[in-house]
Amino acid sequence: MCASLRTRAPERWLQLPSLVLPGPDNMALDDAMARHAKATRAAVVRVYGWTRPTLSFGRHQRAVGHYDPAAARSRGIDVVRRPTGGRAVLHWREITYCVAAPEDALGALREAYGTINVLLVDALRQLGVDAAIAEPSGPPPRPIAGACFEEPVAGEIAAGGRKLVGSAQWRADGALLQHGSILIDDDQPLANELRAAPAAPPPEAATLRSLLGRAPALDEFGDAMTEAVARCLSRSVERIPLDSTLAEAANVRRAHYASDGWTWRR
Repeated sequence: MCASLRTRAPERWLQLPSLVLPGPDNMALDDAMARHAKATRAAVVRVYGWTRPTLSFGRHQRAVGHYDPAAARSRGIDVVRRPTGGRAVLHWREITYCVAAPEDALGALREAYGTINVLLVDALRQLGVDAAIAEPSGPPPRPIAGACFEEPVAGEIAAGGRKLVGSAQWRADGALLQHGSILIDDDQPLANELRAAPAAPPPEAATLRSLLGRAPALDEFGDAMTEAVARCLSRSVERIPLDSTLAEAANVRRAHYASDGWTWRR
């Protein structure tokens, strides 16, 4: 996979600690990473988890009338809306990754998406997962009320013919943000239970536990991503703490991602 990568990439790569945070905090920190990447001209990588089960909507996905907030509350499931596009994901037993960079640093949308996916595939293969990038099989799904892991489409990462990684990208104000979920266990049927109307159960997704027989730790996958950047892009990764500048920037954005006005805006 790495041999097919073009060498266009930021010279400087940074990695934040692997934290487990509530949904609004995770989205706010991803947002702050994008702004930091633009300001510093560095790529920033983060691997993280969620303190509670959390349903996330894509930026433009219709949720009002399709999902039931009362059902989410009764099951102890938080709800957020991502800055990125795509469809609904139930975050819980998973590894979530985020890569932020200056908008022009990894090329156009498809090129950047492809580069990050090659890094992900390399990292997954280091863990022993026979992951691959899916071949074209039809048009990509529209960002309607359906779930993200319903089926793999061209360019997405799959294993054994089933979708393994659900990713979405956002570009704004000179920054690029791509984040996504790598399932440890398949919690996506929970998202169906939050639908306002009955829906067909989603097809079974690929999971790290089914493929490896175990649940990799966040830091283990973070280390594999560091190695993937070194192997595929010939760049070293500098591990940095969550300093006050990034933490304050994330805190400013948190209120936005915690608000019903954003989460249930459409």
